[in-house]
Amino acid sequence: MRRDRVTVREVAAATGVSIATVSRVLNQQGSVAPETRELVERAVSELGLRAPSPRGGTAKPVDGAVYVRCPYVLTDYFGLIVSSIAETLDRHGRQVILNAGEAAAQDAVLSRLPAQRGVGGAILILPPEPAEEVVRLRARRFPFVVVDPRTTLPRDVPSVSAAHHSGARQVTAHLTSLGHTRIGVIGGPREWLAADARLSGHSAALADAGILPDPALTRHVEPTVEQGRRAAAELLSLTPRPTALVAFNDKTALGALHAAADRGLAVPRDLSITGFDDIDLGQATTPQLTTVRQPLQEMGRMAVSLLTRLLDRHQLEALHIELATELVIRGTTSHPR
Repeated sequence: MRRDRVTVREVAAATGVSIATVSRVLNQQGSVAPETRELVERAVSELGLRAPSPRGGTAKPVDGAVYVRCPYVLTDYFGLIVSSIAETLDRHGRQVILNAGEAAAQDAVLSRLPAQRGVGGAILILPPEPAEEVVRLRARRFPFVVVDPRTTLPRDVPSVSAAHHSGARQVTAHLTSLGHTRIGVIGGPREWLAADARLSGHSAALADAGILPDPALTRHVEPTVEQGRRAAAELLSLTPRPTALVAFNDKTALGALHAAADRGLAVPRDLSITGFDDIDLGQATTPQLTTVRQPLQEMGRMAVSLLTRLLDRHQLEALHIELATELVIRGTTSHPR
C-alpha cells in the first residue's frame, strides 16, 4: 500500500546526499549549496509524497515579514484585497513586503521566496504561475496562502476564494425569474478556475429553469472594459439577439453597457446586463449595475488568518475556503420586452 509520507532516509537514498543534509533542506536550516537543495526538493516532488515533518516536538513559530504578491494594477478590486491584507497583518505585528503591478508578473519570484532573507511566508493573489510552480513551492515547506487561485490547486495548498458557482447561479436565476430565456454570457479566460465555476453556475441556473445552454451565446475574453464591449457587440449582432447579458465581472459589464449604447439599446428596457464583483465602478454607471458581491476584504482577512496559523505551526483543518457571495439587484435588470 502506498504511504503518504516519505522518510528522510528514503530521500537521502534517492538523491545520494546525507540524511543530515536532507533534513537541513526540508527544515530550511543551515547552509546548503543551491544545487544540492534543488536536487533534494526535486526528489521530494517527483516522489509525489509529502516531505517529512521536523522531529523533536513542536517547531517554533516562523518569524519574518509576509511577502504579498499581486502582479496586477492595484485597482479597486485588487486594491481592496491588498489593503485588507496589509491592515490585518499590521494588527498581527507582521511587516509586509509588497510585490505588485503588471511588470511583477514577469518576475520569477516563487522559486526565490524560501531563500529570501527576512521573509517568513507569503500571500499570492491570483498567481499567474503554472500550478506546477506553486506545487514546487509547497514541496519546499514554505508557508503561503493563495487568494483566488487561477487554476485548480492540490488539496494541501491553502487557498481562499469566493463562491463563484453559487454567485453566478444566483444572478442567472434572477434573470430567468424575470422571464429571460435567451441570455448571452461574456465569460472570463477559459483557463481560469473562476471563469469555469461561473459558467457552471450559469448553466445550472438555466437547467433549473428548463433552458438548454446555447454555446453560440458564450464568449470568453480577458476581463477588461474593452474586451467586454467587443464581446457584447458580437452577441448583440446575433439574430435573434439576447435579451440579457451576464458579464464575467463589473468591468466587462461596463463594456457591455457601452456596446448597448452604441446600438441605441436602452438598459434595462431593451437589454438587461449583470456584472460580478460589486466594485465602486458598478455604482457609477447609469443605471447602477446589478451584480454579485464578492467579499474582497474578508478574503484578504481570511488569507492572513490562515497564514498566521501556518506561521505559528498550527494544523489547518480547512485548506480550501470559499466565502459566500451575494446578489445585489440594482437598475440594469428588468423583464424582457
